[in-house]
Amino acid sequence: MTLAMMTPPALLGTAAASALPAGQVLIGGFDVGPGGLPGKFDPLTATAGFTWYNTYFETLVLYNPGFTHFVGALAKNWTTAQGGRSYTFHLRPGVLWQDGEPLTAQDVKFTLELASNPATGSIFSGRLSDLQSISVVGKDTVTVRFSRPDVNFLDLLTKLMILPQHLLASIPPSQLAQSNWWYTHPIGTGPFQFVKYVPGQYVQLKAFPEYWGGKPKLSGLVNRYFKTVASAAEALKAGSIQFTYVNPDNVSTFAHDPKFRVIAGPSYVVNYLGFNARAPMFKSRLVREAFMYAIDRKQIVDSLYGGAATLADCPYVAPALLGSSLNSYPYDPTKAKELLAQAGWSQLNGSKPIPVLTYYDDQLTANVLSAMQAMLAQVGIDIAPRQVDVATYNSIILASHPDWRKFPIVFAGLQDGPDPSSVAVGLSANNFPPRGANFLHVNIPELTKLFTEAGSTTALSAQTHLYRQVCAEVNRQLPWAPMWVATRYGVVSTSVKNFVWTPSPGGGAYAAMPQDWSLSR
Repeated sequence: MTLAMMTPPALLGTAAASALPAGQVLIGGFDVGPGGLPGKFDPLTATAGFTWYNTYFETLVLYNPGFTHFVGALAKNWTTAQGGRSYTFHLRPGVLWQDGEPLTAQDVKFTLELASNPATGSIFSGRLSDLQSISVVGKDTVTVRFSRPDVNFLDLLTKLMILPQHLLASIPPSQLAQSNWWYTHPIGTGPFQFVKYVPGQYVQLKAFPEYWGGKPKLSGLVNRYFKTVASAAEALKAGSIQFTYVNPDNVSTFAHDPKFRVIAGPSYVVNYLGFNARAPMFKSRLVREAFMYAIDRKQIVDSLYGGAATLADCPYVAPALLGSSLNSYPYDPTKAKELLAQAGWSQLNGSKPIPVLTYYDDQLTANVLSAMQAMLAQVGIDIAPRQVDVATYNSIILASHPDWRKFPIVFAGLQDGPDPSSVAVGLSANNFPPRGANFLHVNIPELTKLFTEAGSTTALSAQTHLYRQVCAEVNRQLPWAPMWVATRYGVVSTSVKNFVWTPSPGGGAYAAMPQDWSLSR
């Protein structure tokens, strides 16, 4: 199927269609669903959208599509020394930036320095706080050393896009996140290169013929933006796009249609109600426990998710990380009322509506929050759900002086994925903004200590034991009210060949091989 067969003027507008490269162009809703339209395109500040980022930027390493091991991307190989205190990377030869300049180890050093600098707004800076030195050994080799072992460094690198020093070094780090470079003329090393961004509508890429992994089979990609998951599903059904994320209630539309392939799997993302630690009403653990007992999580999973979710009692769902004595917080509104009475809820908040901010702006989430609202109302808690887009959500929680009254509670998700250290960005006191994403200001010394110890522990059994303690501590203290891990669905047209998509955190820090994607006629 070529773009010409898909009536591009109706899809993108006549001017946009005439600018598209000739040949095969795959159009998808790559940022539909959790994460949504990023609003800004700086990968140093991104927590989602990796399916799309990885088509034009690249990382040193990635996971394989099954998330069982690391594979090389820009690094052809690497070695680890001193128990995780030192990493040496050897770059692939002949890699070019899309402006023709060669990739060098200096670019890697430059990127790591930006990532570790909180002035850039980097979400990696907190996790790189133990970075000691970055040494360039020739043009293709770089050694990174830490002051203490960092056994989670490779996981971090699967999300850290390598950036061109020769194009970005002149921008002050404090101005980098606001630069228009990211959405006007970014240059990467990936198989596709940036052409244009039409705000709120689409991003267009074209094939990079000098790509180190071989000339892409497609001549271009288009990432279309949709206001809702349902509208993206309608566009897919109509043939206007060839891929998108869908909600569980959309799956039946495609499951038995031979023109589509449904891809399903666990999201590795725990959805939770996060309590802002700065809000006086949530200082008492009794209040946080009351939320857990007041919400019938199983009913929501069964009725709204159609059973396509697994209840979570802590930030982890991998059996190896779950302790044997977790409180499952069964639905018990009577107990919730008792706990609220003990905590003095009428004095703490009374009947004032409590905003619940979320970036999930789809109908399924609206229904979920409506169900929570009804259940909590039965025990005397009045919540007011507020669904916004990602850009608005980020502007509220990451403001220079955020007002906790605007987000006393969030309904969000955070990956636990293949590396359990990932949730530290939201739960460790070492990751308060701007050094990380702990925007709820969770400050539980036991948790911070456990994450720090686990990050420098090389023995798998000892590390697993520490993360089990993280699970138990979150289950007991409830800085978050963990809800569930939903099954995630993507649907792709069977006209798309060699397409790799894995339900995964943040859209996927894995080897999707977009240079091999193609369209059948």
